[in-house]
Amino acid sequence: MKSKLLLWPVFALAVTLTAQAQQKVAIINIQGAIIGTKDGQKAAAELNSKTAPKKKELEQKQGEISSMQDQLNKGANTLSDSAKNDLYKNIEAKKKLYQRQVEDAQADLEADQQKLLSQLSQKVFAVIEKYARDNGYTLVVDVSAQNTPVIYASPSIDITKEVIELYDKSTAAAGGSAPASAAPKPPAAAPAPKPAPKPPGQ
Repeated sequence: MKSKLLLWPVFALAVTLTAQAQQKVAIINIQGAIIGTKDGQKAAAELNSKTAPKKKELEQKQGEISSMQDQLNKGANTLSDSAKNDLYKNIEAKKKLYQRQVEDAQADLEADQQKLLSQLSQKVFAVIEKYARDNGYTLVVDVSAQNTPVIYASPSIDITKEVIELYDKSTAAAGGSAPASAAPKPPAAAPAPKPAPKPPGQ
């Protein structure tokens, strides 16, 4: 009787391991799935087109600042101290304005991305749930999240491509595209101009 009691923990562990082995788990890159859909690609193109004029404007302003800095450097031995001080102050004022405009443009871009992302992500999540149910998955983990606990996962359980294909197929079957969504990752902010040399006397 005692030996049978000792076997119960072993039996319970075996049942638990068997149940875990029967679970079907998958991973997905949500960001990649959203951007990979036709709606995501369309939204990315629309957002890039929207931000292109502002990007061009900022590049022009950066060029103006660089030109003024070159003027100050070349005139180090020919300009009067008063002229150099005025040019220096003008450069610093333009740099501060430029930096504020870069920050505002970045904030606007992130807001647009978040709005578009929330629109399309709901539709992608619905497709993921359907795919998981239809294929018997008990758990789907998003590996694109920064705080994901996943350290390693076999590519064989990655369903990102399948979800993209199912989304595009279901959207086409519905006779129209989902609302424009999922913007690309924010472009890197324009680099700040190099600091101008200190004015004479400082």
